[in-house]
Amino acid sequence: MSLVQTYRKPKVFGLTVLGALVLGALAGWLGKGTWLAPVLAKIGSTFTSLLQLTVIPLVFTAIVVGIASLRNLGGGRTAARLGGKTFLWFAITSFIAVLIGIAVASVLRLGQGVQIEPAAGAVDKLAKRASGSWQALLDNLVPTNIFSSFTEGDVLQVVFIAVLVGFAAYALGDKAAPFTNLVRSFFEIIQKVVGWIILLAPIGIFGLIGNAVASYGNAFVKPLFSLILAVYLGSALVLFVVYPVLLKFVGKTSPVEFFRKAGTALQFAFVSRSSGATLPLSRKAATDLGVPQEYANFAVPLGTTTKMDGCAAVYPAVATIFIANLFGIQLSVWQYVGIVLVAVFGALATAGTTGWYTMLTLTLSVVGLPPAVIATGVAVVYAIDPILDMMRTATNVAGQITVPVLVARSENLIEEPAAPAEKDLVNA
Repeated sequence: MSLVQTYRKPKVFGLTVLGALVLGALAGWLGKGTWLAPVLAKIGSTFTSLLQLTVIPLVFTAIVVGIASLRNLGGGRTAARLGGKTFLWFAITSFIAVLIGIAVASVLRLGQGVQIEPAAGAVDKLAKRASGSWQALLDNLVPTNIFSSFTEGDVLQVVFIAVLVGFAAYALGDKAAPFTNLVRSFFEIIQKVVGWIILLAPIGIFGLIGNAVASYGNAFVKPLFSLILAVYLGSALVLFVVYPVLLKFVGKTSPVEFFRKAGTALQFAFVSRSSGATLPLSRKAATDLGVPQEYANFAVPLGTTTKMDGCAAVYPAVATIFIANLFGIQLSVWQYVGIVLVAVFGALATAGTTGWYTMLTLTLSVVGLPPAVIATGVAVVYAIDPILDMMRTATNVAGQITVPVLVARSENLIEEPAAPAEKDLVNA
């Protein structure tokens, strides 16, 4: 077996990724303030750009092919049931996650007694960004120009288009076969390209984690340490307690097996801070866990856009309570209910690269905090957002892999591995 073939084996590749994490952190610590820091940043950003280049075509083709292929899983009723169960589990896990976020923030009494001012210019900078709102969600959902949705990288609109096209192809059946086959061929091509890019993951992760340590290694400032602790604790409870329990008792899947097969995706999500860039790895993890490709091609890309327990549930709850306590505002029971409702029904608002900001400002607005408090509070937490985003994104991706496993198991669709032999990382 050649060196390249050995490297492609999941176990060897996983160990290489872990090694890259350790070496990257060491390089970032040693290179802080030197010429090495920008080099690490360039390596990481180039790798992320390569993966993000494939996100839009991968999401579109995967969803279209996935919906069209649902016919192979039992027909229209099965497809509708799969879709309904997917969204139901999205809501259930978001509900659990937001309750955990509220509990952690309340127990730690986040923000009480903290005295801190936002960095100069941070409030003005954030004021230029569009805040989250239900109206903005509806306005951005339906595209006015199909082509601009793809060229501008609007993931939510691309998902909307893909769902429409996929169900149209499903309804037409054999009449749409030439189109479906064309999209499927394009999907296979994109997967092959993604496989080649993923082989570069250790190099990319080396740069990403190195840049993170070099840029934010000393950012654990005392006034905000409690906020960092709360976000990591809340996310960890969801990632390492809630998901494993659901996988064990609902998905009938070993949590150890889950983390073994999803480990590379979770590691990459942590350092890249991008669910979209992690999509190829998330989809592969789901299929490795036995989820049929037809369903995984539908559920995982959809989850990448709408299933974000870290950014859309734990974090808004924790940050909202922190900001309220920071300004001495006592939240009522109904305001807590508002936090929960936004987490359960507002996940679509997190689509895109500004998900955390959109969801947090939407939650703060629903709770009814004064505009000045919202602006200042968001500017305060913005200072440490890159640190928080690592754990949030890893939690997001874990949920995007977990839900398809739960739904597939409930429909008796889990494909148990026929043999323990390892598959090639690229050609699996």
